[in-house]
Amino acid sequence: MRVLVVEDDLEAQRYLVKGLKEAGHVVDEAGEGETGLTLALSRPYDVAIVDRMLPKLDGLRLVGKMREERNNTPVLFLSALSDVDDRIKGLRAGGDDYLTKPYAFAELLARLDALVRRRDPGSVKTRVSVGDLELDLLSRTAKRNGSAIELQPREFRLLEYLMRHAGQIVTRTMLLENVWEYHFDPQTNVIDVHISRLRAKIDKGFEAPLLHTVRGAGYMIRAHA
Repeated sequence: MRVLVVEDDLEAQRYLVKGLKEAGHVVDEAGEGETGLTLALSRPYDVAIVDRMLPKLDGLRLVGKMREERNNTPVLFLSALSDVDDRIKGLRAGGDDYLTKPYAFAELLARLDALVRRRDPGSVKTRVSVGDLELDLLSRTAKRNGSAIELQPREFRLLEYLMRHAGQIVTRTMLLENVWEYHFDPQTNVIDVHISRLRAKIDKGFEAPLLHTVRGAGYMIRAHA
C-alpha cells in the first residue's frame, strides 16, 4: 500500500519509514504539517500516519483540512499524547485510529491493514502465491509445496517484489530502486548474490524451477507449465 508519514522527529520518522518499506509498502514522508497537507491533497494514499505535534500546521488541523477538502484517506494518529481527552480530540478531528508512543511496530502494521480493509474490504493482500510457492505477508513467512523456507528480511523483500511481478521481466534497475532503494547502480554483485541465495532456497530440491534469469534483461519468477 502507499503510505504518507507526517512526523517531525527525524529519528522517529526514519524508524517508521524504514519499517514500512521493509514490510513492502511505498512511503512518502513529510517533516511538518504544511508539506504533509500538500502531499495528502495532491497524491493518492491508502493510509496516512500523522503525528499530533507538528510545526507549521499541527496534526489536528492538518487532518481537519483534509476532511474539509473531502479527502477521505484513512488517518492513524501517532502521538505521545496518551490521555483519553487527547485520543478523543484526534478522532473528532477526523482521525480514524489513534496509537500512542511508544508502540509495537507489529501493532501499527495491523492497525494500518485494518484501516484499509475497513475502507475497501479485499484491497489488502495478505498472501501472494506463484505455483506452489506462497508468501504470507503478515507473518513474513514463505512456503513451497507446504514446506517452510527460511528467508532473511532482504531475501523476503526480493522474493515478494518478484512474485508481485510474476510472469514479468524484472530488471536490475527495478530491483535496485525498489528492494535496495538505490537510485543509482553501485556496480556491485549484490543482486547476483541475493538471487543465487534465493534460487537455492526456493528451487533446490524441486523438479521445476520458478526463478529464471532472462539473459541480458533481468529476472522472472513464473509458475511451471
